Amino acid sequence: MDNILKNKEYYNIVKDILESNEFQKRKSFKHHNDSVYVHSLKVSYYSYALAKKIHANYKNCAIAGLLHDFYDKPWQNNKEKKPFFKQHGFTHANEASINAQKIYPQYMNKIIINSIKRHMFPLNIVPPKYVEGIIITTIDKIVSLDVLLHPLSLYKYIGLKENSRLINSIRKNYLIFVMLLYRIV
Repeated sequence: MDNILKNKEYYNIVKDILESNEFQKRKSFKHHNDSVYVHSLKVSYYSYALAKKIHANYKNCAIAGLLHDFYDKPWQNNKEKKPFFKQHGFTHANEASINAQKIYPQYMNKIIINSIKRHMFPLNIVPPKYVEGIIITTIDKIVSLDVLLHPLSLYKYIGLKENSRLINSIRKNYLIFVMLLYRIV
């Protein structure tokens, strides 16, 4: 993370958002194996770097990447049962867009708003309209792949309970797979 923040050009673009109290709260929100703060910083910086390389609007990518998961509260703490298409994966992009526009209106433009709103494509059916949004969407998926390093925790991200029959079956079969893979069985 320190290397990211040492890039002066990048840091000057995002510093006011990054240092704000509202964004600092995201340090306590879990996101897969990191915090929303760390995840968003990675998406922001890698999107900025890719946009620079391909001559897209790197400032928009830096800002949209930082705010793409700018939802109000940690979704894992929400115990309310919701219909499938009302769960976090389908709704948080719109929530993040609304929050970003409310808290940081001075940074908003149509490209940033569209990039935030549509970053969950293909879960959200409509794809991003601009190349910057495609960058954010792609980098978000790449950065989020770290969840695959901990496959026994995947149940949390697909809305299943830890001790459900399905999860216990997956655990059992996963352990058998790993043992076979290492020829322990």
